[in-house]
Amino acid sequence: MSTFQKIFFPLVIIIVLGSFFVFKVNQWEQAVVFEFKKIDSSDSEPGLHFMIPLMNTAKKFEKRLLNLDQPSRRFLTSEKKDVIVDYYAKWRISDVEKFYVASNGGNIEYAKTELISQSLDQALRDEFGKRTVQEVVAGERNEILRIVKETSDQLKQSYGIEIVDVRTKRIDLPEEVSDNVYKRMRSERVRVAEELRAQGKEAAERIQAITDKDREVILANAYRDAEIKRGEGDAQATEIYAAAYTKDKNFYSFYRSLNAYQNSFNNSNDVLLIEPESDFFRYFNNSNGR
Repeated sequence: MSTFQKIFFPLVIIIVLGSFFVFKVNQWEQAVVFEFKKIDSSDSEPGLHFMIPLMNTAKKFEKRLLNLDQPSRRFLTSEKKDVIVDYYAKWRISDVEKFYVASNGGNIEYAKTELISQSLDQALRDEFGKRTVQEVVAGERNEILRIVKETSDQLKQSYGIEIVDVRTKRIDLPEEVSDNVYKRMRSERVRVAEELRAQGKEAAERIQAITDKDREVILANAYRDAEIKRGEGDAQATEIYAAAYTKDKNFYSFYRSLNAYQNSFNNSNDVLLIEPESDFFRYFNNSNGR
């Protein structure tokens, strides 16, 4: 037998035998040591720990946060209406000995379904029963979760379970209630819309009436101002005509007659039935009007 074999085989035997006398606890673990199936100690320090084979055994548990994700639950509000709640919780094992005893030998699923779920469900049921649907859905959700977390602190003392956080993922009304609420909300929105339309129509008619009134006032003022200007213009024209007439009566009469001819015969179809000797034609044959 070579020197290597003389060293190797005894070393392997020592390691194999040594594995029965030690157990390892990782950083994320905590352990319970049993003596003939009775709890002897709970040593959560990471590292290697010694034990006596056949007399001692060790069971390890998570030290990290664990998750409880609950399916939908029905809770009754103070109005005797159901709400559908999905929630989850973050928890950890705070006292491994209490947890082992309370959870039927460290059964994680039993702890989640029988210990934590029942405690949180009861706390939520109590808090939801004190509040209305509106308070539950909108107003006091955070306050409810805070109270539930404080209420669940008894799990730490009784079962060695610490609830770190509780959060809701969704709070809904049952489908039949949601349909009724939706119909009521829709009816309310329709009523509000009709009311707003009526108010808008009333405001539009009021604005239209004010606008029509302002328009009539503006037109009346404009007509008044126009008549005043027209009167002033006619007065000035009359003064000018009078001044021109006094300066040269014959020329003024001749000019007026020419304007009358122009205005009377501006269309080729115009016809006048007047005696030829009428004063209207006095300047047709004689520029002096004789």
